Amino acid sequence: MSVTIKDVAKRAGVSPSTVSRVLSNHPRISRETSRKVRDIMEEMGYHPNIMAKSLVSKTTESICVILPKPAEELFLNLFFMELIRGIVAQANRSGYDVLISSGGNEKEEVEAVSRLLNGRRVDGAILLYSRQDDAVVDFLKSNDYPFVLVGRSEKYPDLLSVDTDNVQAAYDATKHLISLGHKRIGFVSGPPNLIVSQDRMKGYGKALADAGLDMRKEWVVEGEFLQESGYRAMSFFMNLPERPTALVIVDDIVAFGVLRGLHELGYKVPEDVSIISFNNISLTELSTPPLSSVDIGIYNLGYTASQALIQSIRHDDETVLPHRYIIPHRLMIRESSMYSMPKS
Repeated sequence: MSVTIKDVAKRAGVSPSTVSRVLSNHPRISRETSRKVRDIMEEMGYHPNIMAKSLVSKTTESICVILPKPAEELFLNLFFMELIRGIVAQANRSGYDVLISSGGNEKEEVEAVSRLLNGRRVDGAILLYSRQDDAVVDFLKSNDYPFVLVGRSEKYPDLLSVDTDNVQAAYDATKHLISLGHKRIGFVSGPPNLIVSQDRMKGYGKALADAGLDMRKEWVVEGEFLQESGYRAMSFFMNLPERPTALVIVDDIVAFGVLRGLHELGYKVPEDVSIISFNNISLTELSTPPLSSVDIGIYNLGYTASQALIQSIRHDDETVLPHRYIIPHRLMIRESSMYSMPKS
């Protein structure tokens, strides 16, 4: 026979309503009482009926994470793994479960979000990307569902969002290469419809302009957030009559492809080409050479996104919450960009 709330209450010497408040993390329950009741729940093997609880409280205490690509592709990039680690850590701390969903295209993503939210299986959603025109954002916005964007929206600037100042981050990365004496600096970008690609391109261009350097079209290559994109870009760049001597790369995974391509073509990093990329995933220190990268606080992005969403789900109408959170960035300078150009 299953253990009930009444059984737990009787053993703990409290009322069933107190046990219910412990389950819902009610602020009026003392830490001592909460710990005592939860210890007894664990001892007795009590597990709350989530469906019954959600009918009463009108909340599922679950959130969903919407991936921008099929999971089997996305989990090859450690950026998303670390982002989700931060989301799950904060959600668990707040008593929320996390569901993960994805689609092969925007239509499938909208269908997945609609199924989860209209079916009351989750209370809100976290989008791990920001596109120029996004049907998922339009759907969530028009239906007034709680959600948070990792990135920013140009169409809806007041959306709840968590982001890095990608324009400034790219500006700082480019200025670092300029400070080494580089005048021919290329940019390996991501998909042009993603706001993060646009912002990092903007920061790169601004740094060049401020230094009186040209932003040449042939020194900019767009692709996907994949190693192959970086690898293919090197075949193009290194065959130019006047090739770049340094590269700003939109993502660490892309940079690994750049390193492989340069090595196969017989170029040395940083002696022939200096490079710096973004995200500072754990493998950057283990690459050959170790990769300079902009640390954007991936874990904190995920943690803050989860925290902001749950706050928006729980808050009352009288509470004013921030609508945009910016996570600080810092340059992690390693061997891939430690070579200064000879002065001419």
